[in-house]
Amino acid sequence: MTPGRRLAATVNGAELSLAGADPSTNALDWLRAQGLTGAKEGCAEGECGACAVMVARPDGGSGTEWTALNACLMPAAALDGQEVVTAEGLGTPERLHPVQREMAVRGGSQCGYCTPGFVCAMAAEYYRDGRTATRDDSAAAGHPHGHACGPNGFELEALSGNLCRCTGYRPIRDAAFALGEPVAYDPFANRRTGPPPAAAATRLEGPTGTYARPAHLGEALDLLAAHPDAVLVAGSTDWGVDVNLRGARAPFVIGIDRLPELRHLVVGDDVVEIGGALSLTEVARGLAGRVPLLDQLFPQFASRLIRNGATVGGNLGTASPIGDLPPALLALEASVVLAGPGGEREVALADYFTGYRRTLRRPDELVRAVRIPVPLSGTTAFHKITKRRFDDISSVAVAFALDVVDGVVRRARIGLGGVAATPIRAYATEAALEGQPWTVSAVRAAAEVLQGEGTPLDDHRASADYRSAVLGGALLRLHGESTVHPAAEAVADRGVQA
Repeated sequence: MTPGRRLAATVNGAELSLAGADPSTNALDWLRAQGLTGAKEGCAEGECGACAVMVARPDGGSGTEWTALNACLMPAAALDGQEVVTAEGLGTPERLHPVQREMAVRGGSQCGYCTPGFVCAMAAEYYRDGRTATRDDSAAAGHPHGHACGPNGFELEALSGNLCRCTGYRPIRDAAFALGEPVAYDPFANRRTGPPPAAAATRLEGPTGTYARPAHLGEALDLLAAHPDAVLVAGSTDWGVDVNLRGARAPFVIGIDRLPELRHLVVGDDVVEIGGALSLTEVARGLAGRVPLLDQLFPQFASRLIRNGATVGGNLGTASPIGDLPPALLALEASVVLAGPGGEREVALADYFTGYRRTLRRPDELVRAVRIPVPLSGTTAFHKITKRRFDDISSVAVAFALDVVDGVVRRARIGLGGVAATPIRAYATEAALEGQPWTVSAVRAAAEVLQGEGTPLDDHRASADYRSAVLGGALLRLHGESTVHPAAEAVADRGVQA
């Protein structure tokens, strides 16, 4: 932290001091303590969106974008040097913001508890660069994962992390689809042309510990060396839940979300390298469809509110056996770049997980990047089985990356989640597929092998038997979806059997 600089955030255009805030205090509680009580706590784990606010973030170029985030998960200290807009800052009762006006006149709010969160998430989409250029005049075009795009280009997926219990979603959708373009003098629209707030080096100390955000990677590694038990936090979508619901506290927290060395995306001839502190939203935008398997994954990964904060490095750092990203990265044969005091080392993701919530990463290391080798396989799919279609924890996740040449499986890579203490590769099934014809009979044989992979357990999400059955069914589904001419394939299958 620069000597003499006071810790503060710009909220609704006014600078508010962060002095006195405890390092464990989340942004929502801090904002409400400032009298900004529009944002509320509903679930305290990032599912309901009642706490949503807008934060100025880099747009991938030289400008700024308004990003909707869950204030209940972010440490208040992470707002140091940043710009925040709450529902109170968008408009007033006398001068409503266009989003607020449409929500009001179209009956989008009843009890109003969730409305400020909806308004902030909707406003972030309202200001999305290029929104009106993606309009669909039919207003009913299907999104590949079920999210509609309105005649004004408004993507309803922007509201996938916001829940309403009383209004019903039709009037909210009507309000979203009625929004026009920002007027020329709109200050929030004009803010996008300027550079985003710089990442401030921060240190906040309080009764429960210390939050420090270093300025560069070297400083982060020095802090790790001095505090080997420190908690690394980027988007805080996992740690924030522990703090809110489990009372977790850490003597030292290191914020690595703005480290420049962790915020790059490079698409080369041999490898795609993704910085560990890029949010999933930033990764999806940067890749622009160049990794189809990840394109299938992203819409199923929680909600956009979560993806706006959650990072690649964080998802691998938590090492959850039911994380959505690891199965896909396993199928892509990704590797992890770990940075430590002695330099960097690259570890194959298949070797990275060593046990339940354990990895090869040493206490003095952090995930700097993920590398995906190219060229990519031609047949890919990501299947996530959950109790809800979206915004839910997976019971089973299966990722496939196959090369099928002239009707024969030349190469197979399969990543699994939810069926063992760690994300795993389905090595036996890969071996059963490779060299075999891509036919119903061969796939059924491999599906039986896949059902035996891992060590699934019975829990409240699914039984072990169900998880095993899902694995086999996923491979059969992939075959069915990838077979263009099923009748011709059946004839070929009979020929192989003969």
